Order: sequence, then C-alpha cells, then structure tokens
Amino acid sequence: MALKIMAAVLAATLPFAASAQSSVTVYGLVDAALAHENPDAAGVSSRTAIHAGQASSRLGFRGTEDLGGGMKALFNVEAGFGIDTGVGDSALFGRRAVVGLEGNWGMLTVGREYTPIDTISSASHILGQGFYGSNLNAFANGRMTRRISNSVNYKSKAMAGLKFSAAIGLGETSSGPSQDLQTVAVEYQKGALYAGIGYATLERLASGDDREMIFGAAYTMGALEFKGNYMVGDQTGPNNRYSQANLGAAMAFGPGKLYGNLQQSKLQNGARGNGYAVSYAYTLSKRTNVYASYGTTVNNDRAAFSLAAAGSTITPPATALGADPVAYAVGIRHTF
Repeated sequence: MALKIMAAVLAATLPFAASAQSSVTVYGLVDAALAHENPDAAGVSSRTAIHAGQASSRLGFRGTEDLGGGMKALFNVEAGFGIDTGVGDSALFGRRAVVGLEGNWGMLTVGREYTPIDTISSASHILGQGFYGSNLNAFANGRMTRRISNSVNYKSKAMAGLKFSAAIGLGETSSGPSQDLQTVAVEYQKGALYAGIGYATLERLASGDDREMIFGAAYTMGALEFKGNYMVGDQTGPNNRYSQANLGAAMAFGPGKLYGNLQQSKLQNGARGNGYAVSYAYTLSKRTNVYASYGTTVNNDRAAFSLAAAGSTITPPATALGADPVAYAVGIRHTF
C-alpha cells in the first residue's frame, strides 16, 4: 500500500517544465573524545580510547536544482569516518544516500535513508543520539531499524502542525521471505510541543513479520527542555519482545548546557537494564563546543544490555549477565 501511494505521488510530479538553478553544499562534522570504557565483565579489560562522543564524524554533499513551478530536484550523500584513524565507514555513503524531488505536495526520495522511527527517536531524545547513555543501543542490537537501503521514501509538508511520512525498503531477495520493511509515521509540531508516533513491519521470517513501534514527545520551556520516548522491537518468536524507555531533561546556563537521561531496556524474559547518563556541553563559538559525558547501564541478573555513545557501543559478552558497563569522556565537536 505504501509503495502504491508513493508511485502515485511520483506520477503526479512528472509533467513539469524545467529551467533551473542549482546549488551544492559541502558540510561536515568532526568529533573527538578521549574516553575510558569498562564493560564490567570477567576476562574483558577496560580501555582508554579516542572516538566520537557527542556526534559521529561525517562529510556530506547536498544540493538542489530549481525545476520551476515550485518543484526542485535534490540529493544528499553523507559519509562517516573515525576521527581516531581517519578510516571511513564500511559503506562509502552509508550514513545517507538519496536523490529525489520536492514540491508543494511533499518530498519523495530514493536510496538509503533514515527510517521515520529513527527521526522520531532523535527528535524525542534529550541526548540527541549522542553522548553516553544515548538510545543508539536500541538500534545497535538489531531490534530497531535506523536506516533502510533500497528504499522509496515520502514525507509530506506540514499541515496544521501535522506531518506524515512513509517508506518501503526492498529486501531484493529472489526466494524466501521478502526482507521488505514498510513503515509509516505521523509527527506533530506546534510551538514548543513536539510528538510523534511510528510503526514498521519487516518480513524477515516465513513464520511472521517483525514489528517496530515508537512514541516520542518533547517540550521546551524557556531554558528547560524535556524529552522522552518509548520504543518496542517485537521480533517473530517467543520471548523476543524488546522495549526501551527514555526520559530526559536539559537546561541551558549561558553558553553551557547540562543534560540528564534515564533509560530502561527490557526483554520479555525478564532481563532489565537501567541506564543513567549526565553530560555537559560548553559552546565556544557558533561551530565549536567542548563537552564531558558519563553513562552507565545497571543490569539485573538476566541482562547484559549495552551502553552507547555516538562513536562507541560497550556491550558485555552475552554470558556476562549482571555486568554493568560504565564510561566517561571529554571531547570537542566542530561543524562546518
């Protein structure tokens, strides 16, 4: 159904007259942190490392071409790399690689894109999917989908504060379950209030579809921000339901900002991990800030949940039930 809707939107955009002006922007972000990480597991040593702490380092290119009649063509390709070695991610433009059209009817793109669920997750997480204690560990465990390849994506314009998005990622298989992912989401933004809800299905096994869900909200009140979300990844099979809840707040103090987040991850079998995170960022200029970050995950005797930051995920061995990973870092981030 989602694919039919997108095909109809694409067909509606075809008859246009082209006369055009184009622009291309080069942008990026470089983030380096000196971190100490301890997985708290027997036989696994703690380590001191350099990697991204607040946001993943990246280099991107984006551009538009005015096609006339309120229509424009667009593209965005973005590559990730490690600041410690300079080595790029395994996929050259694995962060994002899309091309598409945009008009009064919305935006239609094809390629590798963030899922609507991830968009809501980022907008409703106080740590911005960075710093230790971020909700990136929900995506790192394979139960939630952050990006989709081979995808067709539609995003509407805002109408009375509401935006609709839908996407399908093709598994491109010739036999067995299709591996297709289909997802929809609705977001609402009105002044200081934001809310979003999303749903996805993945045809991974012949026995049934995996399901993913999210609800997130945010509210700003002067120098105070409050954000929270609840995510569910329900894979086919018994005792496979995973859930994560985040609740956080931030307060600005002049050029500084203090962040705090509480997190709880659970599995249907009784495994539970409680996360606690505190970070502080100090702005030096429009493009540069320094920061300090601390986080820990306290697992019960059935759990080995991880602790994640933008450039690192600390995962105890599956057999290290009850391990409590902990980490802290100081770093600098610069955008251009």
